[in-house]
Amino acid sequence: MKKFFEEFKTFISKGNVLSLAIGIIIGGAFNEIVNSLINDVIMPVIGRLTSGVSFDSWYIPLNGQTYDSFAAAKAADAPMIMIGNFISAIINFLIVALVLFLIMKGANKATALAAKKAEEEKAAEPPAEPSEEVLLLREIRDSLKAKK
Repeated sequence: MKKFFEEFKTFISKGNVLSLAIGIIIGGAFNEIVNSLINDVIMPVIGRLTSGVSFDSWYIPLNGQTYDSFAAAKAADAPMIMIGNFISAIINFLIVALVLFLIMKGANKATALAAKKAEEEKAAEPPAEPSEEVLLLREIRDSLKAKK
């Protein structure tokens, strides 16, 4: 049992697991920001463009009855397909995907620029001076060639 806990401790303390945990926490916080952007900024604008219709009230009743409003259907506890919630989820997904795409594109570009800069610096560096040992070995080689 002690070996199991030691292995678990090693697993948890690895950088990849910690990075993953931090990523999940940041992703959760980012999700709240995106939800606020959608619900508080984008959806009201779309509702305004669609003459004040709110996506939250878009539904299809499954019991075959018609209702005067979403509130009436909800009060009757009617089974409904919430189309508006689905549309909101699609918009949420597209915004998250777009933002993550832009972040990854920027990160890839920054990585490529850093690699290019490192290559340019490496190419611009003059070759390192040979060590004293190499100079001494060259001198010995040259003197042996001269004796032949």
